[in-house]
Amino acid sequence: MRNSQVEKNALIQIAGFMAAAARTAPKAKGIDNIKILIISTEKEKLKLINAMNEAAGKHDKPGFKRDAQNLKHTGAILFIGTKAVPIGLTYCGFCGYKDCASLIKAKGICAYNSIDLGIAAGSAVSIAGDFKIDNRIMYSAGKAALNINLFKDKAVKAALAIPLSATGKNVFFDRK
Repeated sequence: MRNSQVEKNALIQIAGFMAAAARTAPKAKGIDNIKILIISTEKEKLKLINAMNEAAGKHDKPGFKRDAQNLKHTGAILFIGTKAVPIGLTYCGFCGYKDCASLIKAKGICAYNSIDLGIAAGSAVSIAGDFKIDNRIMYSAGKAALNINLFKDKAVKAALAIPLSATGKNVFFDRK
């Protein structure tokens, strides 16, 4: 097996370990609203890259185009999303609304859904770090994944992407 294939296989395996870490990360009230998926084929990456480039032009977001270029040099991309489902605390208001009923009426996102997403992403990247795998958390690729319905679950309203790379130079370091 060529070195590049060995490294790609390792990235896919590590993405699986990262998914497990995200799944087992602590969640508010023990309610798991997290959705996880991994892409690793060139076809899947190209669909995502095209969506990011389209968003870059349509919304004047050059960072999306820069991030799309980074994805060309990745072997696997882990996505972590969260469903927008209030967890039902009786005294909170962290979302900006009086209560969960007001949040639901406004079709907002529970603050704890976002907190859980961040904790899951932190758990996942800690695994990448343990294996010395270059990575970066990208909201841009997460947003593009939502735009192209990568999650399939319409309740997923926020997502982050964590592309993984194993090259001699970190592709996420000297970004313009």
